[in-house]
Amino acid sequence: MTMKKSKTALAVRTAAALLALYSAGAIAAKDYLVTAARPNLLFVVDAKERKVVKSHAIPNTSMGNSPITVVPSRDGKVAYVIHNRWETVSGIELDSGKEVFRAELSGEGIRGKAPFAMDLSPDGKELAVFVNPTQLLPGEYKVLDPYIAVYSTAGGIDAKPVRKLATPRRVSTLAYSAKGDTLYTFSWDMLKLDPQTGAVKGTHPWRSWKRPNRGEPDTLAIWPQWEQTNVFATPFYVAATDKAADDPGAVRAGIWALDLEKDTVKFTEFEDASVVLFSSAVNPVRRNEVYTVYTQLTRTDLDTGKMDRVDLDHTYYDINVSSDGSELYIGGTQGDIAVYDSKSLKRIGNIRTPGGGDQVLSSLRVFSR
Repeated sequence: MTMKKSKTALAVRTAAALLALYSAGAIAAKDYLVTAARPNLLFVVDAKERKVVKSHAIPNTSMGNSPITVVPSRDGKVAYVIHNRWETVSGIELDSGKEVFRAELSGEGIRGKAPFAMDLSPDGKELAVFVNPTQLLPGEYKVLDPYIAVYSTAGGIDAKPVRKLATPRRVSTLAYSAKGDTLYTFSWDMLKLDPQTGAVKGTHPWRSWKRPNRGEPDTLAIWPQWEQTNVFATPFYVAATDKAADDPGAVRAGIWALDLEKDTVKFTEFEDASVVLFSSAVNPVRRNEVYTVYTQLTRTDLDTGKMDRVDLDHTYYDINVSSDGSELYIGGTQGDIAVYDSKSLKRIGNIRTPGGGDQVLSSLRVFSR
């Protein structure tokens, strides 16, 4: 064999070995869930094993209120959580339970609340938090302008905003684009903000959404669960203005989906508003399928509007999907996470959270490692 052929053969064998190692690593990667529960608990769940593998107490928090929004880093090492009556954000190492980041939103006569909206930049370097501040005066409360506080995740346990961005009120969701160059801000409309300056770069209409024979749509978009697909999806309700108020079809329901990578919107109205729909998640494999949950689990085809639905044993608020699209994880409200098959919609498992704490309005997020 010539020297040239020998080097070529070696290169081929090396590439094959590296590919095998990569494939083995990909196969070995497991899905984990992270969620929080009343009054101060953060859980890491092995999805396939159906068990909680880590249970951490969030330090220095109010015991009379539950944590809400949870945002895990992409490597699954740290989860950021809003807690302490919505006045504190902490970053908790998921392996050790150590608090490695803490931002106090209140202080010096100001009470700051973070009602749900928070997201981590794709590179993991910055955390954006929507804050509602109120000045506490001797004889009155003075409502101040809201803002988006942007923190460096390297800010430690006394983190201060590196900048503040102007924003409208009523923000329920913050979501970075896949590239991190846009901060989607869901208020009266879905605004596209420059995450460095806060400048409005564009809008996807909601309050200003105009369609024939349709009123102003409404939604409750407070559960972030787009990490598997980079698609923000939320149920919406809208009045059919061409129908009488007592007509069963006078209010319609549907799913509105924003692709955070392509900046495109797709929506489907699929039924009269006879069933309550809370949160939604898109299947990362069959991306036309959207799952919605409350007292029932609904699968909707975004292309056709076709629906499949099953009853649940109790109320659930939020839903997420496994990386391979085969399993659904349903949480919120009580002290358990139900597992369903995404094709048959049959219940295939249940995960109890230790301590009996209710998840209430906390997020249910997925990461793999």
